[in-house]
Amino acid sequence: MRQTTAIALMCALGLGAEMTMAEDRPDYRNPEVPVEQRVADLLGRMTLEEKVAQLLSLWEDKAAVLDDEGALDPEKAAAELPHGLGHFTRPSDRREVGSQGVVRGRTPTETVELVNALQRFLVEETRLGIPAFMHEEGLHGFAALYGTHFPQAIALASTWDPDLVEKVYEVVAREIRVRGVHLVLTPVVDVAREPRWGRIEETYGEDPFLVSEMGLAAVRGFQGRTLPLAEGRVFATLKHMTGHGQPESGTNVGPANISERILREVFFPPFERAVREAGAQFVMASYNEIDGIPSHVNEWLLEDVLRGEWGFEGVVVADYYAITELVRRHHVAASLEDAAAQALAAGVDIEFPNRDAYPLLVEQVRQGIVDEALVDQAVARGLRLKFLAGLFENPYADAEQAEALTGNAEARELALHTAEKAITLLKNEDGLLPLKLEDLGRIAVIGPNAEEAYLGGYSDEPRQTVSLLEGIEAYVGEAAEVVF
Repeated sequence: MRQTTAIALMCALGLGAEMTMAEDRPDYRNPEVPVEQRVADLLGRMTLEEKVAQLLSLWEDKAAVLDDEGALDPEKAAAELPHGLGHFTRPSDRREVGSQGVVRGRTPTETVELVNALQRFLVEETRLGIPAFMHEEGLHGFAALYGTHFPQAIALASTWDPDLVEKVYEVVAREIRVRGVHLVLTPVVDVAREPRWGRIEETYGEDPFLVSEMGLAAVRGFQGRTLPLAEGRVFATLKHMTGHGQPESGTNVGPANISERILREVFFPPFERAVREAGAQFVMASYNEIDGIPSHVNEWLLEDVLRGEWGFEGVVVADYYAITELVRRHHVAASLEDAAAQALAAGVDIEFPNRDAYPLLVEQVRQGIVDEALVDQAVARGLRLKFLAGLFENPYADAEQAEALTGNAEARELALHTAEKAITLLKNEDGLLPLKLEDLGRIAVIGPNAEEAYLGGYSDEPRQTVSLLEGIEAYVGEAAEVVF
């Protein structure tokens, strides 16, 4: 009788419904439950199709889920993504209907609108409500419309100032996270040992110690120093493991014929230190091969060294198209099915940027060709980081905040300070510098590149740019004639 009375009283107070909801809520939806328990609970509820969906990303076929205006079409999304989606590639760009291969940028508000719509669909309209990781590029600033652009990575290294570099990437992280993105494909911690290689601007140079110090600074700037991710932070991705910076004949993605001793003394240290000391949670495998073994199928590299020796517990992602290139470039796989099976077995957890090879894992598991335990392992690694990112609790972004924080005055001031510190004077012949404006009647600015602000690879269109010509004209004013 007392129990009946107590239940009646609780219902009258509205407490019964709350208790029932708490009892019905699965562990994976409860932020008070340890992450490992949440992962196990969610994984145990997933079908094979839902698991494989977590290993996929959507990019060049975005039109499959968008309407003609570039907004999410819920009906198309329901048909295309019935089992959810693990990752969404670069929501800040417009790869959509009618773009005809031209990639235009979305404003901060437009990006947030797409991110929120996609997350709302995944959370509310799929069976388990698993949000997606959005990822972007941030090599030397958020590579999106209006993002603040800092000096290129090689110039950041020239500051010799890890504290400053950490502040730079703190700002980059803030601008990326405020658009609802929790993962950035940066920093590049390849050691550049081949001067003919065309991607040296992306690196911190040729010295393993300097590269390591800058890599640590970048990861800490992006992620902070504690997990779960705090507000304004994003997960960093170490690129590209490894040997990418010394390709044969300087050809990008060419073979890297490097001994194990040189790997361990030169190329491994930046990755190892970022994993051990900064807690990097994402690593991207490199396009190249070492000793005839492409990194995306190199179990010694990704499992024995990265996970076994260094204790890496995070996610290994594929470089763009690298799994399909196991068939068409490296010729170590007979088919996309074979490429997917080999890459998964070697420790590549996620396929970027499209759904090309890994969707084929479903049928391979059903046929007994691929062990479902390998799929479970990759899915569990990804889910762990979604929980640590706080995605289940807050997958959405605020457009007003995104507009206010993107390319603001504070960020531009830091960019200017960093650029000034990155300038390196190699030689001052006969004390010619600094030039004295009062001694100059006429200044010639020569060459077509002076008229445009060229920002280097992984750039977009900032809120403000100043070309060399504009800068000189503004500084000189009426004091001298500027001829272009």
